[in-house]
Amino acid sequence: MVDSLTKFDLEHIWHPYSSMTNPVSPLLVESASGIFIKLQDGKELIDGMASWWSVIHGYNHPVITSEAKNQLDKMSHVMFGGLTHEPAINLCKKLISITPSSLTKVFFSDSGSVAVDVAMKMALQYWQSKGFKKKTKFVALRGGYHGDTLGSMSVCDPDTGMHHLFKDLIAQQIFIDKPTSKFGKQVSQTEIDQIEKLIQSKKDTIAAIILEPILQGAGGMHFYSEDYLRYIKETCEKNNILLIADEIATGFGRSGKLFACNYADIEPDIMCLGKAMTGGYLSLAATLTNQEISDGICSGEGKVFMHGPTFMGNPLACKISETSINLLLAEDWHSNIKRIQKKLNDNLISYKNHRKIKDVRVLGAVGVIESKDSVDMKKVQSLLPDTGVWLRPFGKLIYTMPPYIIKDNEIDRVCDVMLTIAEECS
Repeated sequence: MVDSLTKFDLEHIWHPYSSMTNPVSPLLVESASGIFIKLQDGKELIDGMASWWSVIHGYNHPVITSEAKNQLDKMSHVMFGGLTHEPAINLCKKLISITPSSLTKVFFSDSGSVAVDVAMKMALQYWQSKGFKKKTKFVALRGGYHGDTLGSMSVCDPDTGMHHLFKDLIAQQIFIDKPTSKFGKQVSQTEIDQIEKLIQSKKDTIAAIILEPILQGAGGMHFYSEDYLRYIKETCEKNNILLIADEIATGFGRSGKLFACNYADIEPDIMCLGKAMTGGYLSLAATLTNQEISDGICSGEGKVFMHGPTFMGNPLACKISETSINLLLAEDWHSNIKRIQKKLNDNLISYKNHRKIKDVRVLGAVGVIESKDSVDMKKVQSLLPDTGVWLRPFGKLIYTMPPYIIKDNEIDRVCDVMLTIAEECS
């Protein structure tokens, strides 16, 4: 049974970032509960990835599952064009109450990548409506990652990112070096000078700066100075440039703050949310902006914002998302993230001088080992089932972003396996 299902999968199903001619055999999952993924052969793995950072409460949480079932009995979906519903309204209220105070307009979409595309379109349409026709470019940080749709691809790292093959197709944007000023340190004068020079030479063409605040995720698991983020915001304000904060990976407590922008105490003009917003149950994202931008767009040539996904504001996803956020806020999530950070630090810092490890870094519920050599994913995939842990390294990075319900002894186990991967698969 397992072999026949896996064989069909290998022949016909295209998995993310994978080859159909030389695929890595996927592990067949039967079910998931709490922090555990149960494979078809009966093995259970601690999910050190929270299913790409989304399942913050663990799998099959009784409260979320119950609310999802109740919503299913009412309606799973209804179009958002010309109609509305209580789950979307309640979720919107919740998002407005917990994000920076100026962000009072919410646009729902299907996924994080689309949320980024929406943010970019908002910025472009705003400047067009204000008569700044030349403001069509975006400034992004090298080492950044914002998604896989055409718009979001254009602001991912153009050289070391996953999208360099499409460089002649996607819009050409402006890139600045990724921040070198480390978390907890002041922004360096060298970085200030570089940014000032670039902005002054191109500010009339720049619609927005887009970045992942504090933590660059899939582009390299890089942490940078909150002072750098504060300086970027000040630069945007001085030069008539919008700031888009991509909080898809960092939002809802992952970095140690509810939103990573809070480290610098700034308010972006546009914020993108996704991943953990639904606790990993369904795909849903949101792009939030302020009154100035929404008024500008709706008073301009088009009069309306030109975007409308079919499953926008899906009632089931909205209800699940509101429930997940309420669960997070009802707990002492901040102390819990500090606990996870301490356990990750206690474990990983001892690996720093290992002969195969280049660097170790921890922030909030994120732990990273950067190996000196690239990781062999086929070796990793064959190794993991017998370790009792699920991880998904990429490049030279072996990292964990576990569910927030993970226990201390389970963190110890995840960290042990991270070291094993560095030793045996790189």
